Amino acid sequence: MKFSAKTDIGRVRNSNQDAYACGEFSATEGWAVVCDGMGGASGGDVASNTAVRIISEKVTSAYSEKMAPRSMGNMFESAITTSNARLYSMSREDENLFGMGTTVVAAIIREKSIFVAHVGDSRVYVYDEINGLVQLTIDHSIVQEMVDRGEITEEEARIHPRKNIITRALGVGNDIEIDFREYGLTETSKILLCTDGLTNYLDDETITQYLSQHQTEGLAEKLVDAANANGGGDNITVVVVSN
Repeated sequence: MKFSAKTDIGRVRNSNQDAYACGEFSATEGWAVVCDGMGGASGGDVASNTAVRIISEKVTSAYSEKMAPRSMGNMFESAITTSNARLYSMSREDENLFGMGTTVVAAIIREKSIFVAHVGDSRVYVYDEINGLVQLTIDHSIVQEMVDRGEITEEEARIHPRKNIITRALGVGNDIEIDFREYGLTETSKILLCTDGLTNYLDDETITQYLSQHQTEGLAEKLVDAANANGGGDNITVVVVSN
């Protein structure tokens, strides 16, 4: 299993509030977690790093190669719910962390399948030569809800002034709703996990070009560099995984 990963402050922000972790269970099984924090001078950084640590620890300790998809979903739910509770408690105990939160995308890749859990507007894509680029996550955002209602188009959503307002995040309340799905992979599949610092500055066509034309090694850095070249107005985090 091949990994390429990079996080970058971008060209505008004063700090990097993204965080990620990834690794292998075996030669054909891997995992990744990406978070995009928000809130206060240090709150976003604390939120994203805490969530990545808790979720990574729980997933890597609980995972089994014999785990059924339903059990996989339960494992993700337990890990993300635990993280949410911890972040919410921290924000209530420390006024400097009040209002902090984070998105999360978490994935397990197992031979011909990927299992994804997510909250917020960080994304997971799969690219292969047969199906092209497929976005596995649906943004939990005000603008996505407007798209779903037919009020604006996908193109209009990309430049909408409220595009960064999310409707779900870890740490902002006692309860959290988590989306989970399974998707089939091919031998040529490349998996991309990323924060909106990438997708706000690179469109799907450009992302497809990078995933189709470059090997996994070094690809995360190439994507980050491209987002920075197009403005780099936010932190950028990219994890690419392939067999």
